[in-house]
Amino acid sequence: MEKLLWCLLIMISFSQTFGHEDMFKKAFVFPKESDTSYVSLEAESKKPLNAFTVCLHFYTALSTIRSFSVFSYATKKNSNDILIYWNKDKQYTFGVGGAEVRFMVSEIPEAPTHICASWESATGIVEFWIDGKPKVRKSLHKGYTVGPDASIILGQEQDSYGGDFDAKQSLVGDMGDVNMWDFVLSPEQINTVYVGGTLSPNVLNWRALNYKAQGDVFIKPQLWS
Repeated sequence: MEKLLWCLLIMISFSQTFGHEDMFKKAFVFPKESDTSYVSLEAESKKPLNAFTVCLHFYTALSTIRSFSVFSYATKKNSNDILIYWNKDKQYTFGVGGAEVRFMVSEIPEAPTHICASWESATGIVEFWIDGKPKVRKSLHKGYTVGPDASIILGQEQDSYGGDFDAKQSLVGDMGDVNMWDFVLSPEQINTVYVGGTLSPNVLNWRALNYKAQGDVFIKPQLWS
């Protein structure tokens, strides 16, 4: 009986920490600058990636003040295997395997902003979409393979696998609708995601999210439609 009770307690603890949750119409809120507050995401697949698409919403007042991390995907061989980063000089940095390209914007993202970023190893082609509109395609790290067993962090930028955070790179604001696929979405599919449709994400699924929040991170209703 004691052994059965112990196993039950372990199962309950595990489910509270790593259970899947439907985050529909919800957002993670990072209310203040910190190097201890973040959300760790568990990928559905542990396999290496030869292509991917990441889509998400974020909402912050930091854009004219300082740079900050949007999406940090580290592997044991590279702390910046996938990186999406806002630079206060009106640029997004998109990185794969430590190599980077930048996308200039004409307007500072002060309203809730939706972005999608995709990459494929076979051609090295990168696509970057902002609020349903594409930037000019670029080339990045053709032939590379993103490593397995990723540490995926929202709210901070990883300088090592799962850690070495800098408060001056942290997100202050809201983030939601984080989805990821292991292939490149077509323009039609990007539009479907932008208007709120679902396409069965197979790496990260906002409707069945496996996550763990650390520090001052809260779940609130989304402020965007």
